[in-house]
Amino acid sequence: MSHRRISKSKAVLAGAGAVGVAAAAILLPNANASQSGTDDGARDGARQNTKTVSAASAPELVARLSSQLGEEYAGAYYDAQKKQVVVNVAEAGGGDGGESAARVRDAGAVARSVQNSMGELRSATGTLSRDATIPGTAWAVDPRTNQILVTADTTVTGERWDTLESTVRSLGDGVARIQKSAGEFKPFLEGGDAIFGGGARCSMGFNVTTQDGTPGFLTAGHCGVAAEQWSEDQNGAPIGTVQAATFPGDGDFALLTYDDPATEAPSEVDVGDGRTVTIGQAGEAAVGLEVIRMGSTTGLADGSVTGLGATVNYAEGSVSGLIQTNVCAEPGDSGGPLFTADGTAIGLTSGGSGDCTSGGETFFQPVSTTLAAVGAEIGSP
Repeated sequence: MSHRRISKSKAVLAGAGAVGVAAAAILLPNANASQSGTDDGARDGARQNTKTVSAASAPELVARLSSQLGEEYAGAYYDAQKKQVVVNVAEAGGGDGGESAARVRDAGAVARSVQNSMGELRSATGTLSRDATIPGTAWAVDPRTNQILVTADTTVTGERWDTLESTVRSLGDGVARIQKSAGEFKPFLEGGDAIFGGGARCSMGFNVTTQDGTPGFLTAGHCGVAAEQWSEDQNGAPIGTVQAATFPGDGDFALLTYDDPATEAPSEVDVGDGRTVTIGQAGEAAVGLEVIRMGSTTGLADGSVTGLGATVNYAEGSVSGLIQTNVCAEPGDSGGPLFTADGTAIGLTSGGSGDCTSGGETFFQPVSTTLAAVGAEIGSP
């Protein structure tokens, strides 16, 4: 007998549409879309005949321009207030007159001349990985400032702080900056209305169809390595078995298959009170993109993407390739879905610092990378 499983934090995907958008609008009437560091180039958008771009299409435009600009591409972000894509260009001569800047404007984006190329920033992150992989630190490229934002939590003190500070200083002026977090970086593994396994509790992520056509779901990798089987109730019968899990290392994701292949796994996010948001596809994150997180501990929270390709050094080990955001989360939200109001799956909650009272930084595993790694697809079989 087919049955339907949608726990409070479980996301499942099938055609995006007005229902999903309306539900998100009702539940999140005051979505935080604040932007910081908007530059002169962005303010000159009208002069450049810049096109308005939807949040859903912004990552595609960024990807296309990054490919076209090559070494002169230096990052990009989405200005949610103006609905514009701002592209950093590090080309000889600078200013607005270069070929790459003209190509950006022709594509309908705002061109901004910057000092640091993406190659230089990637080289700097390599130096950080080699010389400053210290538990309690994280870093990601911040395209708004054209720098690497290095974050240190409250455990980074004494010699470890001195090492971090000297490594950042060695990168040169204007390449990276350090900020302190008020909390401690850790995977959000416990607490919540979610899945239970091995004495731990996590949130379910997005339902997927596996390579052989059977239904499964995604969650955080640190949940997948904590236990092989997971249930909907504490000490309850298992509903899913881990097929693949990565943590730490190149990501924080796990694929589980339902033990009952007749399980109905609808493509929607249960946001509580009997309401759901339909999700139709997986998408890429872009800095500045407004996002919504659902977690079994804290429910709905919203904010924006602040960094891509982030590395976070948990006590359990380093994890790379994450999305950095200012969306709050707490223990038990691990594995829960990050998505957009128009119904696009973006990420899975990994961990971070702070809580939903004081705020903090939260990191997410990209869904697109996860699907490619496990060979699954968003949606129902």
